[in-house]
Amino acid sequence: MTFNIQAVSFRDPEAPAAFTRSLRETGFAVLTDHPITPDRIDAAYHDWGTFFASDTKDAFRAKAPDPAGYYPFRSENAKGSPTKDLKEFFQVYPKTPLPDAVATETRALYDDLVVLGMTMLGWIEDNTPEEVRKTFSEPLPSMLNGSAMSMLRILHYPEQAGVEVEPGATRAAAHEDINLITLLLAGSAPGLEARDREGNWHAVPCDPGMIAVNTGDMLELASSGYYPSTTHRVVNPAENQPGPRFSMPMFIHPRPEVRLSPERTANEYLTERLREIGLGS
Repeated sequence: MTFNIQAVSFRDPEAPAAFTRSLRETGFAVLTDHPITPDRIDAAYHDWGTFFASDTKDAFRAKAPDPAGYYPFRSENAKGSPTKDLKEFFQVYPKTPLPDAVATETRALYDDLVVLGMTMLGWIEDNTPEEVRKTFSEPLPSMLNGSAMSMLRILHYPEQAGVEVEPGATRAAAHEDINLITLLLAGSAPGLEARDREGNWHAVPCDPGMIAVNTGDMLELASSGYYPSTTHRVVNPAENQPGPRFSMPMFIHPRPEVRLSPERTANEYLTERLREIGLGS
């Protein structure tokens, strides 16, 4: 099967079916013409870039067991990876204390992405075969009702020019996401790749204004594998592109008590996976 990640216009009447088909076939789809403008995305990257370059970021460091806040460089590794990823990041939940300079825009962006995520889950619900849909413990959009678990992560991959990188270390090692779906606002530079079923890697489109959407492990589990959680990574920059990279994935999570399968709730699965990537207690 050809690995063809579909780019669909949010405004196209045929978008829901095309979007869902791409998720089914590749684990990814790309949205264009969506409500979040490139100017808003650029402004967020600029303001968060200032934060990551400041001396104040350590004051917002995450304190376990609360997962919200700032995580310094080399805090996280992919499941099964022996090396830490070459990134720092900030995790935002509905009530996370934020730096004043980014608070208003970031909270508005968070709220808009939750709404968009619920819309995407509605598209998936409506275009899933009945025999798969009837195995969901409840309709996909309603899994978000009352959830405070969705998380916006602001990622900074520092410039690598003149920096010695240990063998095997990458910006983000090959991994799958934990949640239902991820909405990834187009990164400030290329680097995101997805792996097909034959093990070949493909660049994920990341033109300004695009949102890449991918299936997470929770949706794969809830759909008994109908929607694949595709392995992806962020590669180190080419020699002619040594600068930093920023990206903002929104991880759409259900309520903790939502049952993904007869054996596991969302909270049980999340706790297990966080331990595997070095962020759990």
